[in-house]
Amino acid sequence: MDMYNILTLNKIAACGTDQLPADKFRVSSDIEPPDAILLRSADMHSYGAPDSLLAVGRAGAGVNNIPVDKYSERGIVVFNTPGANANAVKELVIAALLLSSRKITMGIEWVQGLAGQTDVAKLVESGKSQFVGPEISGKKLGVIGLGAIGVLVANACHSLGMDVYGYDPFLSVDSAWRLSRGVHKAAGIDAILTECDYISIHIPLNKDTKGMFNADSFSKLKKGAHILNFSRGELVDNKAVKEAVQQGVIACYVTDFPNEELLGVEGIIPIPHLGASTPESEDNCAVMAAEEIRDYLLYGIIKNSVNYPDCDAPFTGRKRICVHHKNIPNVVARLTAEVASRGVNIDNMLNRSKGVYAYTLIDVDDGELSGAAEKLRAIEGVIRVRVI
Repeated sequence: MDMYNILTLNKIAACGTDQLPADKFRVSSDIEPPDAILLRSADMHSYGAPDSLLAVGRAGAGVNNIPVDKYSERGIVVFNTPGANANAVKELVIAALLLSSRKITMGIEWVQGLAGQTDVAKLVESGKSQFVGPEISGKKLGVIGLGAIGVLVANACHSLGMDVYGYDPFLSVDSAWRLSRGVHKAAGIDAILTECDYISIHIPLNKDTKGMFNADSFSKLKKGAHILNFSRGELVDNKAVKEAVQQGVIACYVTDFPNEELLGVEGIIPIPHLGASTPESEDNCAVMAAEEIRDYLLYGIIKNSVNYPDCDAPFTGRKRICVHHKNIPNVVARLTAEVASRGVNIDNMLNRSKGVYAYTLIDVDDGELSGAAEKLRAIEGVIRVRVI
């Protein structure tokens, strides 16, 4: 294929689309049929994805707006941009720590209400005591989830003098290397709930984590804890957190994912999903998503996919066969047998799996591959085949 069509469902920063060379890609908000889609928050659950669609690049971390399971079955790779907005979210979490402690928003609203009165300075001095709040230095912070954002939050808060405890049963080697030696390892979530003054949530939303912070969780809390949720709103049971705040179990709940249940409740600070709303973050996400789409379409390379395994092999310029398939026995053997039956030499091969799905790259010496894609696609368990 000489040119690829890239459909944008949201505005993507120019520094991102600039990563897609004009001699290889057409980029537009109304181009059809698309070979790939770039988006931020647009809802794709009702989008009728055409057969041409090979990949979706989400300029952000969460992919709840994309029907990942459906696309996996069709061999459509879904990319996200982990870490690209991490610093922006970290900075807002630090702001939330201070907002939750020092009653800053309440104080500002009160002062604004003094408009039109005389001697405001005197009124401020006499009324400011109602907004007294503790410092965060020396307090215990529990960070649940030590991915790109969680690690930055833990390290920054340790530098601010907090006693930081982290918990992540799936801690990666890269995250472990980046984590400050001053951050303590928590024995588990319950240890954080019962011992920490502040808790910051940084875990993905899935069927196992939805609503995991609920009435049972809050019954274990250290009284007067502050809860910060800058991951996903559905991780926290809204009714339970509202009751815990009203009962004084939770001193303050700050969320970047407000809804009607959480508005107008003293002790709950709703922020309008500003975690990644910085120009730097949007640029970083746009560049990363565009690069992922570019490398996959041109070279078959997968990096940062949520549904298929990372599979990165240098492109030699020779023919490359890219196969999406189920992670079941004998598929790879049958793939290589079909290629060998044509008298074509396999120069290099890389196979990786992720759950029930797998991906295989086969680099071959120059040879006749006419009709090979159809034959490979007929193998049991094979979902999609491309020859680059």
